[in-house]
Amino acid sequence: MKLTLHHINLATDHVGEMDKFYQRVMHQERETQGLPVLEKEQGYAGDVAFVTDGSIQTHLAQKDVMAGIATGQIVNPVARGHIAFRTDDLAGFKAHLDAKGVPYSDWGNRAVAGWHQIFFYDPDGNVIEVHEVEAP
Repeated sequence: MKLTLHHINLATDHVGEMDKFYQRVMHQERETQGLPVLEKEQGYAGDVAFVTDGSIQTHLAQKDVMAGIATGQIVNPVARGHIAFRTDDLAGFKAHLDAKGVPYSDWGNRAVAGWHQIFFYDPDGNVIEVHEVEAP
């Protein structure tokens, strides 16, 4: 099971201002390829801007401290932000976490259409996402 860094999510109360900053100051470009389709009726309904360095995406997401509660999940990926990895074997990775005793929240595809996402905490309390793109 291969993991590759896919995106960094920064939770903010100022999506527009952050979008301008990352484009103007950090020389990021507006991301137009491979954007997730947000499931605003099922999980997270906040605004998100997407920028990239051409390789790694940065998701500038409206902070929502209630997203975990609203979806019945213990891990909230948009309270403080998170880093995200993509895998080609999410079931294998979940089995790996189970074997290591690492609890996780399985969001399924409630937040993003076509992405099966899980979220868990590292030892310092940072949120980590691992997702697999589901077959069409």
